[in-house]
Amino acid sequence: MTQLDDLPSLRTAGDTWSITESVGATALGVAASRAVETAGANPLIRDEFAELLVSSAGPIWARLADAEVAWLEGDPHGQRVHRLGCDYQAVRTHFFDEYFNAAGKAGIRQVVILAAGLDSRAYRLDWPSGTVVYEIDQPKVLDYKTEILGSQGAVPAAKRCAVAVDLRDDWPGALTSAGFDRTQPTAWLAEGLLPYLPSDAADRLFEMVNSLSAPGSKVAVEAFNMKTNGNTGRWRRMRERLGLDIDVEALTYHEPDRSDAAEWLADHGWRVRSVSNREEMARLGRPVPEDLADEAVRSTLLRARLGGPSD
Repeated sequence: MTQLDDLPSLRTAGDTWSITESVGATALGVAASRAVETAGANPLIRDEFAELLVSSAGPIWARLADAEVAWLEGDPHGQRVHRLGCDYQAVRTHFFDEYFNAAGKAGIRQVVILAAGLDSRAYRLDWPSGTVVYEIDQPKVLDYKTEILGSQGAVPAAKRCAVAVDLRDDWPGALTSAGFDRTQPTAWLAEGLLPYLPSDAADRLFEMVNSLSAPGSKVAVEAFNMKTNGNTGRWRRMRERLGLDIDVEALTYHEPDRSDAAEWLADHGWRVRSVSNREEMARLGRPVPEDLADEAVRSTLLRARLGGPSD
């Protein structure tokens, strides 16, 4: 298990990336896990767009999306670790899919996905009529997803608005210009995002979400334990076996004084309900094997509502 406080970040102020570079490459890695899950037996989630989005980035990426994990042939331990990582991605995707389904049933018709990456929920979920999904991310990342899905005739299941802006910049202004209505309740999502923001930017993100949220709004967050990360070996194997330039630890920020997401939200009037990823994995039949406990991600999955009971 790696102690992250001592690891330097390769990130710089104002850095940008395409889908195969830096933080963009992590979106491909996550989508590859969704493709593996979708192709497996009894999948927890179905993302029929994931394999297309990953394989379109090149043949090496297509290998990563292989459901048989053939790229790790001869390394049975590595295959188990990788499948465990895919299980985690499937469970967190399931958690946030359920969150959006509940938000729709509660009458929310405005959705904002922060750092949307290759998230295809605007296309694959059963959105109620009148739902608008705002996807915020780097311009090159959003352009890639729009081009690939559009070339295959994919049609969003809701009104999709791509908002091309860095979350370290004036994203509230860009979101408002795209048509966002701050008087309406919103369902926000911060999935796989917080570690890629410096602590001050993460705090500003929550402040902006709070200021833009009408009563009854909801937010869902994936909060990582930034002290340790048991997923190091999995990313190392991707670099060694496939030559993929993914070093998550070097792309994330490890400040020891980062705000606790659940505490921050609770202190600002949000009613929070949270569960550890390992509890959720066990509940959904994907428990972390005891012998792989030190090589598995640790995170908290939370949902919150502004005012009233959490759900």
